[in-house]
Amino acid sequence: MSYRAKLKLGLLSATIISSAAAAMPAMAQTAPAATAAEADGDVIVVTGTRRSTTLMETPINISAVGAEQLASQQIDDIRDIAAFTPGITITDTGPYGAANIVMRGLSASDTSSTGGNSDTAIGIYLGDVPLYVDYKLIDLERVETLLGPQGTLYGLGTLAGAIRYIPNRPDPTQFSGEVYGRAYDVAHSKGIGYVGYGVLNVPIVKDAIAFRTVTGYYYDPGFIDYPFILKSPGTSLPQPGSVANPTGTDADKAANFAGRKDLNSEKTFTSRNQLGFTGADFQAYFTYAFQQTKTQGRQATGGNVIGEGRYEAPWRSAEPSKRTSQLVSLEVQGNIADVAQAIFVSAYTNKKRRSSIDVTDLLLDLDYDYELFPAFSGYTQSRGTDEQYNQELRLVSTHGGPFSWVLGGFWNRQSTNSDYREIVPGYPAYAGINRPDEVEYASYVKTKLDEKAIFGEGSFKITPQWQVTAGIRYFKYAADVLGGTALPLFQTFPAINFRSRAGSTGKDGTVWKFNSSYNITPDLMVWGTYSKGYRIGGVNRVAPCVLPLPPGQNLCALENELSYGPDAVKNAEIGVRAQLFDRKLSMSLSAFKIKWNGIQLDGQTANGAIGIITNGGAAESKGIEFSFDARPIQGLSIRGNYSYLDAKLTEDVPQLLSVQGGDLVDVFAGDRLPGSTKNSGAIGVTYDIPMGDNALVLGWTTTYTGGIYSRPGLRGGGERIPAYTMSRANISYKTDAYEIGVFANNIFDKYAITGIGNDLSRYGLVNDGVIYRGYAQSVAQPRVIGVESRLKF
Repeated sequence: MSYRAKLKLGLLSATIISSAAAAMPAMAQTAPAATAAEADGDVIVVTGTRRSTTLMETPINISAVGAEQLASQQIDDIRDIAAFTPGITITDTGPYGAANIVMRGLSASDTSSTGGNSDTAIGIYLGDVPLYVDYKLIDLERVETLLGPQGTLYGLGTLAGAIRYIPNRPDPTQFSGEVYGRAYDVAHSKGIGYVGYGVLNVPIVKDAIAFRTVTGYYYDPGFIDYPFILKSPGTSLPQPGSVANPTGTDADKAANFAGRKDLNSEKTFTSRNQLGFTGADFQAYFTYAFQQTKTQGRQATGGNVIGEGRYEAPWRSAEPSKRTSQLVSLEVQGNIADVAQAIFVSAYTNKKRRSSIDVTDLLLDLDYDYELFPAFSGYTQSRGTDEQYNQELRLVSTHGGPFSWVLGGFWNRQSTNSDYREIVPGYPAYAGINRPDEVEYASYVKTKLDEKAIFGEGSFKITPQWQVTAGIRYFKYAADVLGGTALPLFQTFPAINFRSRAGSTGKDGTVWKFNSSYNITPDLMVWGTYSKGYRIGGVNRVAPCVLPLPPGQNLCALENELSYGPDAVKNAEIGVRAQLFDRKLSMSLSAFKIKWNGIQLDGQTANGAIGIITNGGAAESKGIEFSFDARPIQGLSIRGNYSYLDAKLTEDVPQLLSVQGGDLVDVFAGDRLPGSTKNSGAIGVTYDIPMGDNALVLGWTTTYTGGIYSRPGLRGGGERIPAYTMSRANISYKTDAYEIGVFANNIFDKYAITGIGNDLSRYGLVNDGVIYRGYAQSVAQPRVIGVESRLKF
């Protein structure tokens, strides 16, 4: 088969509508990738609803980015998915932490410059294994995004939606492989980036057992310079000049600073290995995945607070981060008497974090006169380990007839163990304190969360065109925390004596779903859904206060600050899906309205103003999501999407936000929620030029990201992050065996702010002559130009 025929078979539409309505065979992710589309390129098969369902048979909102688009757009990780998925905003904060993902505006948290490491508002899956690891998107069949609550179909109780990485599975029929390489230049960087990975599929027993492995290395050179790193912390002056000229003369800079270039570079090693067993009525996959990401700094600047440039950071120390993730899982499925397909999933995930960040400004804000030491600076040493165990058993009916059903049980255990230190070089000696380790503050936190759930839904076809679905979920969780704090400057070295305390919380409840759809014609379907979703509560990862409080600095949580409860949404949406002009145009349009109650809000402790989660207030999110895929002539594909989102509070929340000086600021009904765009969209054009049995493929994509609020209603020093438009293009020559191409991302070298750390109330503050540098602006990667090649065998 020629390359052009294969392309026609494998091309997956940018946006797909799917649901659990159709009674088709279960677990289609085990089928070969070629089943993703039929020969006419119109009939799409997806599995996000726990069944194989075709485009026109199923009625809930699911977007999918297929293997061809992942490859042609150089989509390496989840940060790049938002541009091709309506209804989702993903903040690019670089490799320091995982991306912040907001679906349909369901976030009340301030934006950040460091990313996140967990998000319980959404469920993320690798195949059928729940996890929260930003694995590189290689050797995947597609990435599916389901919008809206999915708790009656999935083990994780999703408040806002779910994202599924669908991997290519081991193929026991033939030996195959792939080698990929990419090299590129990043504007405003001194280095050259490169990516390389290999895929190998090895049949062990013909038609029965196979092994598949993919291993890759990603090096991005970075583009953020840290010119003000202290040459000798504790001796060098962080601000050798005046307030008017804080970095001083050239001689001052040479004496005090040892700047470094491109500190937000990324080094990622990733590997995913699967052993597959395939029989007539049985399939099993054992998976081991490993990924490690290292960087030396944030992808952020200080907003020119001390005269730094557009791609320069003002911080006084390097800010390294190392994230290591391992996954071991077993997925088993088998036929039970032609009545149901049984699917069992067991998994263990281990995530380790090691990081450091400049904490000087936080300590100066405490008003302990640290600024009287001219060489004062501080940085953190933070270690954390997250472990997660999952067990899920699910039955999916296969008996046929007008009634179909899904029934499942789920158990999830998460435990965390974190250790935190604040180091103040030179200060103990300056203050006459015998503390050679220079630890100013220390804490540890251990948490454990157990969640259990029973879930299911059933669908009935009243007529061949009209179906109705109902689902329900019962959940129960319990969480515990143990933690302690210490002030080593007031303790005899080398002891660090913690004051420790424990706390716990728990709750149970139910959520539900109703759905109906009608196929007016085989190419025109309307549907509606009314569902309830929830996010479990938990314990804050802050050491509990031990009363009475000792004198001096206390950074801890009081009894009412130790835990938080679940929040819930009620989601109503309607949609239409159509194929027009002899299926040359496919389109989907949906409208939704979500009521959100008991919101999990970012708060702070009374002692030390440590960030915690609290409950309060209510909000509403409503919007429209539209996507299309047009193929007007042979070889030409035009894809696009647009979403409009209006997410705002419907109740006042007193004293939610903190500002300089410790004051608390109210937010009010009508205030827009932070973290998501009001308007966003993308349009992409691909033209396939025949060259014998091969092809020259030209592609261009332009994406628009609307303005984002950094804090609710722009209150408490919040600001509107400006909208931006970016374009990318690629030219590739493709054959059956290999392809080679050139590409460019952010072609016009747009300088775009993507997130805010801290708030404007603190920007440029002066404390006894020391300028505050805690404010941060995350920025998008500048222009990238590169070449790539791929060899398949």
